This record gives sequence, structure tokens and C-alpha cells, in this order.
Amino acid sequence: MKRIIFSNALLPSGWAHNVALEIDDQGIIAKVSLDDIDENLIVDGYALPGMNNIHSHAFQRAMAGLAEYATSEQDSFWTWRDIMYRFADKITAADLEVIATQLYLEMLKAGFVSVAEFHYLHHNEDGNLDMSHAIMNAALETGIGLCHLPVLYNSSGFGGLPLEEKQKRFGHDADGYINLLDDLLPIIQKNKDQNLGMALHSLRAVPENVLKECLDRNPTPGPIHIHISEQMQEVKDCIAWSGKRPVEWLYDNIDVDKRWCLIHATHLNDKEVKMIARSGAVVGLCPATEANLGDGLFPLRAYLDNGGQMAIGSDSHISISIVEELRLLEYGQRLKYQKRNIATSKQEMHSGTNLYLNALKGGAQASGFDNGVIEVGKRADIIVLDPASPLLAGTPVRHIIDRFIFNGNVNAVKNVFVGGSEVVSDYKHAREKQITGEFIETMERLKKVLD
Repeated sequence: MKRIIFSNALLPSGWAHNVALEIDDQGIIAKVSLDDIDENLIVDGYALPGMNNIHSHAFQRAMAGLAEYATSEQDSFWTWRDIMYRFADKITAADLEVIATQLYLEMLKAGFVSVAEFHYLHHNEDGNLDMSHAIMNAALETGIGLCHLPVLYNSSGFGGLPLEEKQKRFGHDADGYINLLDDLLPIIQKNKDQNLGMALHSLRAVPENVLKECLDRNPTPGPIHIHISEQMQEVKDCIAWSGKRPVEWLYDNIDVDKRWCLIHATHLNDKEVKMIARSGAVVGLCPATEANLGDGLFPLRAYLDNGGQMAIGSDSHISISIVEELRLLEYGQRLKYQKRNIATSKQEMHSGTNLYLNALKGGAQASGFDNGVIEVGKRADIIVLDPASPLLAGTPVRHIIDRFIFNGNVNAVKNVFVGGSEVVSDYKHAREKQITGEFIETMERLKKVLD
């Protein structure tokens, strides 16, 4: 049993002082006690439940910022995708492991305690499993929790169009995909900080018959994620194919429940907002990437008013920041409605705090990790904000999370605990120098591909 004392910690009942946690060998909080003082064990700062990053394409970390030039007067998500395809074709399993390890290090330092890896960069010359092992090894190397989500990618467009040549690396038929999950499950189940779920790339990439077959045969106990309604062109194409919008079609044909996480869901009508909220599914929002790709603004106010669950992810990793994702989410709504403090509720008037707490709850559900709250029975996935940071100086405790999110861009995450193990201490990861050195070497080698 491990014992840690936090000088300040956010509990379900609110902020408390000198909070002692006893944590078992599985990283679960076994006991919480208050007003416990032991100078040898105390961690000074503001302890919060750590955030789950519920949407990641790890390999895209290596191309972040390199698609910021116009390819035509109609530059869009679809032209960006062509650049991504060319880059993805060159990545080996060894490259992916180095890139993902650097990415996961950066996530931990930003305060993310787990990552849901939406992994569609599959086939490699040494075998299909190697690419998944690269992701799993990167998570083990850094100590971040991993919800591994191998992606089913079967067609190039609605109606089961065959894969294009540049998409074939991502592709599986139903048997190949289920076999991959069957092979990975016993490996991942050996690690307390990893779990396995299913990812369906999108309705355009998974035909109805393949979608239903794989759901019926799904061997994993974990979450089910899908890209949906990200772009208006996708919505128009879905209507042309089926007569229905993507979310409408999904709910009319599939039993969507709390296991599901709908990534982006940017373009919803009122009916679809209510469908998702009533089902208990989580919407996975990635505001920095959605802004970068010109996707649009999610109808956050209406969704929260209907009791919808949300979580955040860093997706293409042009930014790896809890602060930026939540800030952009709120600021986008302010620009849309020309009002302030949109994401509040009757229970929580502070917009930053309300966003953070909502993302914690939805993130725990969508990642398959029982965390998001500092209490007995939950994973000890915790971050500590630095009380000496200029960002937090002179802050009344009820404003701490608001200050964290809306006050500048200096990182205030000083310590990070995953399953009770301290993986970031005083802003540093134990293997940071080696990890970043290997990443720099790999990027120098890949420069000719990226230019």
C-alpha cells in the first residue's frame, strides 16, 4: 500500500486540505483521510483528477504544423487528408514507437493521464501486430494509461466503395479486424494501465454489413469510438447515400449506448443532439484540431442543456494541451453567441470548472478507465498544479481551475500520478532526455518525407 498526502485536493465534496490517499498495488484509492500532516509524504499544490485524452492519432504528431500552406483556393480538410496519406505511407513500426513515445511524454506533462489511441496506421512489412505493439510499448515506456482502439477501415466512401491505393495500409475486412482484436486482447489484459476497445473509422469507411458483423463479433469489453459528422461534405454524402444524416442513420440502425464515443459530431441538428444525450453516449470534442481543419463549431450549449456527456482529445496534436482544448471550446461558443461564460450550469457557475468536470466524467466513460474523481475505489490518476506558478498566484481556491484554463499559456502541471505512480515530478519525466533525443533523431531522418 502506497501513501501520498496532497496539501490541497479537489474531492467530490469540494476542495480539502492535507488529503491523504492510500493506494493499493493496482493503483486504486483504498482510503481517503483529511487533515493528515506528514512532511515526508506531502505533495504541495492543488491536486485534481487527471484528464483522459479520448482521441489521438499518434503518428500525426510528426506532421503537426507542416500542412499550414495552401494547396488551392479551396484548401480544406480533404486536401489536408491527402498530405496526411502521403506521410502515413512512410511510417514504420519503429518510427511510430518513437513518435508516440514523445507524444505521450508531452501528454503527461500537460496533465493527461491516459490516451485513447484511435489507431488506423496498421499494416507494416514485419506484420500487422507490430504497429499496435509500437503504440502499446510507447505507453509502457512513458507510464501513460492507454485505451487502445484499433480502427476498422474498409471502404473509401459511403456504400462500400473500394479502398483507394493510398488507403490500403489502413484497411481490414471483418475477419482480419476481429482477428487483430483477438490477438491483442490477452496481451493488453496483462497490464493494469491498458485496455482494449473498438474503433470504427466512420460511416463512410465502414459499410453497414461490415459494421454490424464486427459489432456482433466484438471480443473487447472496452469503449466503441467512431468519427461522425465532422464535415458538412460528410453529412451531404451520407444524405445522398441513405436519405439520412450520419448521427440519424447510426441511431436508426445501431443500438448506441454508454459504451459509445462519437468523435467530433460537429454538425448536428436539434433531433440529433437529443438522440446522443438520451443514449448516454459521449461526444469526443477536439477543438484545436477542429479549428485547424475548419470543421465548424459543436452545439455545446444545447448539448449540455440536454444532459449530454462530453470529453476532449488532442486528435492531430497541433496542440497538446488540456487548457487550449477547453479554452477553445468555450471561446468558440462565445464568438458564436457573442456572450460570455457559455458552458456553465445551475450547479456550477464557473465555466472553466464546469468544463473541466464535464470532461473528466465523459473522459472516464469514453476511455474505459475508472477515474475522474479522487475517491475510494477510483484509480489514482491525479495531477498537481504548482502553487508557486505565476498563473495561480493569489488565487482563491474556487477560481483555481478557471485560472488554470483561462490565464495564459505557461504550463502549471507540476506532478502527474498514473495509477498512483508518479510519472512526472517537478515538471520532469525520468526518461525525458532520452525520449526526446530519439524523437529528434527520427524526425531528422524523416525530414525528406515531410518536405
